[in-house]
Amino acid sequence: MAQLTSARTGPKARTSGHGNRPRRQVRWWRGAVLLLAGVYFLVPLAAAGYFSIDDPKGFSFEAYTGLLSAPGFLDSLWLTLGLAVVTVLVLLLLLVPALIAVRLGSPKLRPVIDVLCTLPLVVPPVALTAGLIGVLRWGPDYLMDTPFFQTFVFVQDPDFPLVLVIAYVLMSLPLAYRAIDAGLRAVDVRTLVEAARNCGASWPRAVFTVVLPNLRGALLNASFLTLALVLGEFTAASILGYQPFPVWIYSVGNSQAHMSVAVSILSLLITWLLLLLLATVGRERRHRTTTS
Repeated sequence: MAQLTSARTGPKARTSGHGNRPRRQVRWWRGAVLLLAGVYFLVPLAAAGYFSIDDPKGFSFEAYTGLLSAPGFLDSLWLTLGLAVVTVLVLLLLLVPALIAVRLGSPKLRPVIDVLCTLPLVVPPVALTAGLIGVLRWGPDYLMDTPFFQTFVFVQDPDFPLVLVIAYVLMSLPLAYRAIDAGLRAVDVRTLVEAARNCGASWPRAVFTVVLPNLRGALLNASFLTLALVLGEFTAASILGYQPFPVWIYSVGNSQAHMSVAVSILSLLITWLLLLLLATVGRERRHRTTTS
């Protein structure tokens, strides 16, 4: 009996002992990867922060204290945040109904939508901006005596240039599409809509009360990616002659290097705070739906 017991328990003990080793190795490698990632991201930020407060007479925080009084700081920041909000809303209003309609009505159009939404990836931002400039120049030449001429003037308003929203929508379209499409792949949209319809809900109510709550994570991911792109995009705004936050940072860097680095650090912190706020809102809503 003792031999049988040892024979039965021996392999288990060995396998359990050997089975624990890979787990420890996985945990060790996970910690090493996180450490390397932390060093990779935090060391340049620490060096930039040290440069922003370094002064021949000692440490100085004038680069941070003088930001609010710097000309154009608040205007460019609010302009960028407004452009980001409008870009996110336009993308969601374009993509969500179109992708849900393709899922429900015509699945054969999915490859076509896939190609169209990922096409901006192969177009450089410089070429895209050059195309926008060509269209803006073509409008006044051929539409001067038509009501559409005012549209070209309106989208180029310096106070809130909607032409930048058009450029940002095209640039962030592949990222937002992939995020929303991944969320739709994880949800059986047809079954949810049919169940809601059988319970007496109309098509709009079925989409808003059943489908969209299940896509909350995908919508937040699409908003994250779009927000990060708008807050860091420089090429289109610079070529078109507008001054959102990234262009203002570049212009300040030509004359005040310390303030430029300080603003760059603050822009990263603002981006992280906005993303954290969106993630917190998404978690609270998900917790409310699960508890209810």
